[in-house]
Parts: sequence; structure tokens; C-alpha cells
Amino acid sequence: MKIFALSWLAGLSIMLLAAQPARAALSVLACEPEWAALVEEIGGDRVRVSSATTAKQDPHRIEARPSLIARARSADLLVCTGAELEVGWLPLLQRESGNARIQPGKPGYFEAARHVTLIDKPQIVDRSMGDVHAAGNPHIHLDPRNIARVADALAARLAQVDVANAGHYAERNRDFQQRWLAAMARWEARGAPLKGAPVATHHKNLNYLASWLGLKAVITLEPKPGVDPSVAYLGEVLARVKDRPVKMILHANYESPRASRWLSERSGAPAVELPYTVGASAAARDLFGLYDDLLARLPGALK
Repeated sequence: MKIFALSWLAGLSIMLLAAQPARAALSVLACEPEWAALVEEIGGDRVRVSSATTAKQDPHRIEARPSLIARARSADLLVCTGAELEVGWLPLLQRESGNARIQPGKPGYFEAARHVTLIDKPQIVDRSMGDVHAAGNPHIHLDPRNIARVADALAARLAQVDVANAGHYAERNRDFQQRWLAAMARWEARGAPLKGAPVATHHKNLNYLASWLGLKAVITLEPKPGVDPSVAYLGEVLARVKDRPVKMILHANYESPRASRWLSERSGAPAVELPYTVGASAAARDLFGLYDDLLARLPGALK
């Protein structure tokens, strides 16, 4: 009888434990798709992540709509680029959310740009110069070395806000770093023929990619950052390109291809549309796919 009672109690305990709801996943709102993808790599099934922007949007310019504010209101962690990339909409989102966890300076607010070295820092900042970022170029995710650095910092922050799963985040980050390092070696080997090639870019959002691969970004199609080029200005660009030819004319998928095509038709250099972030093409389903696609398009265009 005693043995039966003990067995019955043990069975009841197991049933009660099974009936308990699983611990809710950490709610993460990423400002851009690349950071949502990185959170998924590090967090796995311990996170529930969404992105405030899509691959078809210019991350500089979105609206903090009520639906987005509602998502921010319930977020445990907000992961953004920083370096003024989201300056036009993020402060409003944080303020209107009323969520104390994701305010600047709090553990629930993470800025990726704080963990890498920024390029293109202007010596003088004047709004008449266009969309200039005082801290430097914020498009950091297009250098895979930056992704690795941000991943380390992000794993540590996830562990800080979700202490119970700290070991899980550390283990997944170690696995990610190993896979990422191996992929980087593959990408760099494929991109070796690009080194030294002069290119034109629509905007400076591809400068980190160019720097990593050794491309020489010699001219931009915009007269000022964030200002669409006129036909008259493109005529000036064409004159410069004829004096100093470029191998490719690059633009991101969310940018209008008109200026690149105009210059391509008159200069003979191919216009190449590049996926800017995760989700920008069928191949760019995650961070690995994004770089696989980039390194498929660039060497092919050069040939």
C-alpha cells in the first residue's frame, strides 16, 4: 500500500509538471531584418522575434504606425542599428510605446553600431549636406566581420535580460560563430577577383561591403546622401565615369534602378541590383543566404 501511494504521488507530480505552461519566449523587436535574423540565430526557440521594417523599405524612412507601437509596447528587447539610422522614427516609437524596458540606456535596448568601428565619419556635419550621419556610416551589416562582433555582444545582452537561458544563448552563439567563420572564408575566396575593381554606388549603404571585398567605391549617383539624382547631375557623373571607368554600377534592391540603368546604358558598365538585407531576394532567406546571393551576383557581373 505504501509503495502504491508513493507511485501514485510520483505520477501525480509528473502530470502536474507536464500541465504547467512552458516559459514564454523572450519577445524581441528588431528594427531591421538583419538583426531579426541574427536574434533567431542566437536565440533559437527561446525568442519570439519580429522586424519593424522589411527588406523592401529604406530603413531611414518608415512610419511608427500604431501596429508597430503595439509590438514595441510588449517587447522585452529592442535590437536596432543605431548610429542615427533610425533617428527619424525610433525615438517616437520608444516614447509612444510607454515601455520602460526598451528605452535608451536600459538593458532592453541594444544598438549594434556600438560594437563595431564605423567608417565614413564626416569631419563637418551640416544638414544642407543631405542625410549625413555624424557618428559614421550606419550600414554596418554588409561587412560580415561586423555581424560576428555584433553576435557576441547580442548573445551577452540576451543572457543579461534572460538570465535563465544564458547558457543556451552562449552555446548557440559559439555554434553560429563557427559556421559564420567557415562561411566567411568561402565568401572571401569567391570575392577575391573583385579586389581593386572600381565601382559606382547609388548610395553609401554599400560601402562596408566594398571595404570588406576590396572594391573601390569611387563615385555615388546621389548628389547628396538621400537626395535622388537629377538627369543633369547624372550627366556630370557620366563625364567623370568616362574619364575614370567603373566596372559595375551598384544599387540596393529597395532603391529605384532608374539612375543606375541610365548610367549603365551610356557608360557600358553593368548595373547590378544587390539584396540589401535578409528577405530582399529568394536566396536571402537568412544571413548566410544574403551573403551567398551577394557573392553570386558580384563576381558574375564583373565577368
